[in-house]
Amino acid sequence: MSKAEFSLAGEFPPARREDWLKLVSAALKGAPVEKLVATTYDRLTIEPLHARKADAQPVPGRAPGAPWQILQRVDHPDPAAANEQARQDLENGATGLCVVFAGSIGANGFGVPASEAAIVRGFEDVHWDAGIAVELDLGPQAGDAARAVAALVRKHGVAPAAVDLRFGFDAHGLMATSGASAEPWNELAAAFADLIKDLARQGFRGPFAAADGRLVHAAGGSEAQELAFALAGALSYLRALEGAGVPLEDARRMIFFRLAADADEFLTMAKFRAVRRLWARVEAACGLRPEPVFVSAETAWRMMTKRDPWVNLLRATVAVFSAGLGGANAVSVLPFTAALGLPDGFARRIARNTQLVLLEEANLAKVADPAAGSGALEDLTGKLCRSAWSLFREIEAGGGLAAAIEQGLIQQKIARVRA
Repeated sequence: MSKAEFSLAGEFPPARREDWLKLVSAALKGAPVEKLVATTYDRLTIEPLHARKADAQPVPGRAPGAPWQILQRVDHPDPAAANEQARQDLENGATGLCVVFAGSIGANGFGVPASEAAIVRGFEDVHWDAGIAVELDLGPQAGDAARAVAALVRKHGVAPAAVDLRFGFDAHGLMATSGASAEPWNELAAAFADLIKDLARQGFRGPFAAADGRLVHAAGGSEAQELAFALAGALSYLRALEGAGVPLEDARRMIFFRLAADADEFLTMAKFRAVRRLWARVEAACGLRPEPVFVSAETAWRMMTKRDPWVNLLRATVAVFSAGLGGANAVSVLPFTAALGLPDGFARRIARNTQLVLLEEANLAKVADPAAGSGALEDLTGKLCRSAWSLFREIEAGGGLAAAIEQGLIQQKIARVRA
């Protein structure tokens, strides 16, 4: 066998930017090369050609080679049907469940009732200690639902510390849906922190609070706005926990991020990379040594179409691909008929299998941060970080996220992008 190195590129002359520009000029028939520059909703420019960034380091995220969690939505209003959904999904490839409660940000008109009876029936024959992950998408009755789930775990005789359960408290998200709160934020924050401390005392590992940007994305906001909203929410929760006596080292591990993944491949990859860099900057500012935060993804609601819903299959595939390569720890796929109502078994199976194919056949999780070093993606990640950080500072200067919501700052900025 020959040991000679085979280099396909070696058969061609070295590539030069000047040669590329000549070819582009000929193709554009004299039009300026700037015609190929794209602009995002945040007015960030995407150049047609970037040099490789040789000194780039991978963004710390999932453990190298580790797959993301395949979450399947459980959102049927009938607890018995929800239970059937959960068991069928876990028996056919899902490694976790995203339990969507009525009135939550991701409910989209449906959702499991938050009553104790509905929760008991919905989780019947679900084995909490079988290595599955459970993520809660909580609604207005978040406290009652969380306590009922915690009681159910104890009733099954499972040690809370052995359960992979993300509670998903998101007071700011629920506040943003109406633009105000019935109680002052300091009172809400105290109750929020007390509930989390109680669950932690019971032995649950968390994380407990979700810094959720999906609402901004669904409302028509930009990538930087979604990141800034989630980052400001995470910092607000961090302050609430610290104010309740939780050490910062412990408090930061009680928070996770939840973002929308859409069909814009490169922007989605950059967004999921950016959220980790931004949170690491907040951790460093708090005197903490940064460590990878858990980031959950859901395919975007606003990209789902009622007309020709088969197109949603392609959009969801690109979204999962992008979130996975961007470093998401868990991904939930909206079934392709979600915009038409409650999905049937076929649509749910396709949603589940979309992830299975990308993980088990394409082996996407085998490469850690493949975007590292890519000139285009490194540039876009950096621009997103700077744009989101600027808005984040504006939110903080105005008194934090609760004040920004009540004063309409977030709503005004989203409205300008949506228009």
